[in-house]
Amino acid sequence: MEKLSGDSRRHFIKAAGAVAAGLVAGCARQSTGAPSRLAGAKYMGDFKAPRIDRVRCAFIGVGARGVGHARQIAEIEGTEVVAICDLFEDLALRSLNNCQEAGKGQRHTDIKLYFENGDSWKRMLEEVRPDAVFICTPWRLHAPMAIESMKQGAHAFVEVPLGLTNEELWDIVDTSESTGRHCMMMENVNYGREELLYLNMCRQGVIGELLHGEASYIHELRGQMNEVDRGTGSWRTFHYASRDGNLYPTHGLGPVAQYMNLARGEDNFQRLVSYSSPGRGRNLYAEKNFPPDHKWNKLDFKGGDINTSIIKTTLGRTVMVQWDETSPRPYSRHNMIQGTKGTLAGFPTRVAIEGGVEGATEDHHRWAEGEMLKAVYEKYEHPLYTRLGELARKMGGHGGMDFIMRYRIIECLREGQPLDQNLYEGAFWSAVTPLSEKSVAEDGAPQEFPDFTRGEWINTEALAIVG
Repeated sequence: MEKLSGDSRRHFIKAAGAVAAGLVAGCARQSTGAPSRLAGAKYMGDFKAPRIDRVRCAFIGVGARGVGHARQIAEIEGTEVVAICDLFEDLALRSLNNCQEAGKGQRHTDIKLYFENGDSWKRMLEEVRPDAVFICTPWRLHAPMAIESMKQGAHAFVEVPLGLTNEELWDIVDTSESTGRHCMMMENVNYGREELLYLNMCRQGVIGELLHGEASYIHELRGQMNEVDRGTGSWRTFHYASRDGNLYPTHGLGPVAQYMNLARGEDNFQRLVSYSSPGRGRNLYAEKNFPPDHKWNKLDFKGGDINTSIIKTTLGRTVMVQWDETSPRPYSRHNMIQGTKGTLAGFPTRVAIEGGVEGATEDHHRWAEGEMLKAVYEKYEHPLYTRLGELARKMGGHGGMDFIMRYRIIECLREGQPLDQNLYEGAFWSAVTPLSEKSVAEDGAPQEFPDFTRGEWINTEALAIVG
């Protein structure tokens, strides 16, 4: 047999993999009981909504995350903030003032406020009929709020995770497909400078055929337990006591999944195994920092301090996903992608290429990092970051990634472009949580991913390198 060139071999592998993946996807649909698409519904993988010249935006929840979304979106051209809803009147009023200030008195002049009770958001949707709803509430509310927003005619943009169970995720998928409305999980990390750089390098084949990734959310957040009656800790703390698995996988996983084109034509999620360590840290923190009769000391935090899951894809590639919001250690998302010609890694940003990184290293036995990466950035900087990076740094939000995400959401809606993160990616990334919980409960037993695309991922375009 004639030996294939590098490019020919890649095309051959992709074509052969697509056939195999289609067969596997078909088996997975049967084994995981994927429901048939509802009558009249349509696949949303590359969906382009009709252009909206002026995007009328509403916000549900303007606390820790929502307040930033509302203020920055109010500053983006082509938007009008029409409604703000929160359980707390002072938070709603704060966000109102921020948006009016951001609009410089010329836009956002008729913002409706809702804060009377826990169902005010439903009345807001019925009365205001916004084009886009941004949902930044406790996790258990994400799915029902997204579903109702789409039913009321709005595109839904949801903080992570998209839903807590696979049943919720299927309901979101069915509603989006039936209503023809976007439902995007707002994974901001995909818009980080390093993540965009690595995406561009992977697309250009710099590290060859992709084989393995590592993704994590290592972020010590025990201090949130001091938010007892209000704030993130007041509701999130209960999850740590009642659940055991990877409760927050998407910050690390989202970028790695897009490097690998998972659920986008080349490969997809197949199965997962998961293990958790013993749960110790939050019980100790509660004992040390709260009275014996405090409600946190009445909980038994059995969820493991660190969870490690391994994902296998339809092409046999692997992704390690870790989660730890308890242990005293520095922040990390790993952000590692390994290929046949080299490896890209984060925390700190570093690159190793077979034969060396030009102008920096002689071989792959030493990382190129720090100032040594100047030539790498000059050659492979993502064109989206080239266009928006300077403005994003000024606007802020996790180093600018939040602003780029918000800007792109509005830009795609106004121009009728597919979103950078589609409905199904949010579902797959979020599904790691319930699958990991089930695997942990079954002593690491493998769990099959539902195919939320019903086999159509194989025809979905890869995420474009937009400028």
